[in-house]
Amino acid sequence: MFTVLNVAHVSAKELLDKVAVIIDQGVILESEIGALVKDVKTGAEAQNQTLPSDAALRRQAIERLILENLQMQMAERMGIQISDPQLDQTIQNIAAQQNISLMQLRQQVAAQGLAYEVYREQVRKELITGEVRRANVRRRVYITEQEVDTLVDIINQQGDQQAEYQLSHILVEISGQATEEDVNEARDRSEKILDLLANGSDFKRLAIAASSGAKALEGGDMGWMNINSMPTLFAEAVNGKKKDEIIGPIRSGAGFHILKIADTRGIEVVEVEEVNARHILIPPSIILSDTKAEQMLTEFRAQLIEGEADFAELAKEYSKDPGSALRGGVLGWNDPNIYVPEFKEALAKLDKDDYSMPVRSQHGWHLIQLIDRRIDDATEKRKADRAYQLIFNRKFQEETDAWLREMRDEAYIEVLDENA
Repeated sequence: MFTVLNVAHVSAKELLDKVAVIIDQGVILESEIGALVKDVKTGAEAQNQTLPSDAALRRQAIERLILENLQMQMAERMGIQISDPQLDQTIQNIAAQQNISLMQLRQQVAAQGLAYEVYREQVRKELITGEVRRANVRRRVYITEQEVDTLVDIINQQGDQQAEYQLSHILVEISGQATEEDVNEARDRSEKILDLLANGSDFKRLAIAASSGAKALEGGDMGWMNINSMPTLFAEAVNGKKKDEIIGPIRSGAGFHILKIADTRGIEVVEVEEVNARHILIPPSIILSDTKAEQMLTEFRAQLIEGEADFAELAKEYSKDPGSALRGGVLGWNDPNIYVPEFKEALAKLDKDDYSMPVRSQHGWHLIQLIDRRIDDATEKRKADRAYQLIFNRKFQEETDAWLREMRDEAYIEVLDENA
């Protein structure tokens, strides 16, 4: 439900901020819209990217904030929170991934005209909405053995070279209650967009102005995707196509899609090291301070080294990781890249049977023991695991988009500014 109301004019001298949109039990402030539009403009200037009109930018910003607000409301109902220690650890990880110090990251944020505290809350919000999506979408993803076996066969046929595409995307949306006339109008709009692209119009600018896709404000950039992990509809369309080709319109239940292959590359499947490890996880809580959690694991480590305790028994009694505690903390053979950076880095420094010092991650404090290492030889099991993950990634993205549309359609939304 989407309505527009007229509001009385308020003197600019009296107006500090105002409610721009009402969404169920929440609101979007005018300042939030302005801040997001400013961020998009700043990013576009840095990339010498032209932008559509302010009105088009504002519409896209409102849509982005509506979906974000709905997810934050759901997070509150679900009791999902990100503590300050978790947030600080995540930001340190962001700095480490960029090979810069935390101070350099703060300077980088300041150079972009953003207050560090505002940046921290943006990261917190991204973490929370990510948890909400995982909690609500994961159970909608169902994968059959036949799907995995079929993809394994395809991977075997393709050999060692796996095509990857960097896709840009524009979606001309069709609502679930669309009439035949609405569908025809959407098709006409998509054809006009194709004509504009054929005549040299900038894809990113058109995506920001006209796309209803989740990546509209990023100019439609979907990033790099393996052909097996992208939506089936897209995979069939881009297969065999070359860089810079425009594809579409492609019809789906969501509307008409237009794709651009921004780039392509091949990846080589190589052998990787796997680790078998076990851990004890103790997250801080209201009754257990961060310092006390670390101290407990330090004491456990000393007991284990002296032979006064058994790792498996400690894990079963104290570890708060439900997936491994009952197995004595054993995580099994895995690619170390699946773990959070702090856990992965600690494992890299351990020899067989060694214990780490307590390690802090976004999940809490870990005591880690490396059981063994091995080189994976790309067995059929690994191929099946890889196929499963590719299918999961594709279906998770498809279901996320569907879930967001459903939540958006069911929400009460009221825009209070006739210029929105």
